[in-house]
Amino acid sequence: MSRVREMERKVTKFGNSLGITMTEAFKQIGLEQGDMVQVEVDQTSGEIIIKKSVKVNLPNGISNDFMDTLASVMDEYDQTLKGLKDR
Repeated sequence: MSRVREMERKVTKFGNSLGITMTEAFKQIGLEQGDMVQVEVDQTSGEIIIKKSVKVNLPNGISNDFMDTLASVMDEYDQTLKGLKDR
């Protein structure tokens, strides 16, 4: 069972940006300097979720442009695809 730890932090100014320090939280999920993260913002609940990004190497012959186009088509036809799945 995973344990969720709450941490309270003060928002501070870093140059022209606002931020918080979360070194201990990052260590707990194995993040290090230079790692990429995925950030989700829920404006309704006021929640910000930070997840460690998983790097995926594309197979030979599959370009980043193809993946971008595929993601765009899936976003555009999301409801249609879900409808087909339920048939």
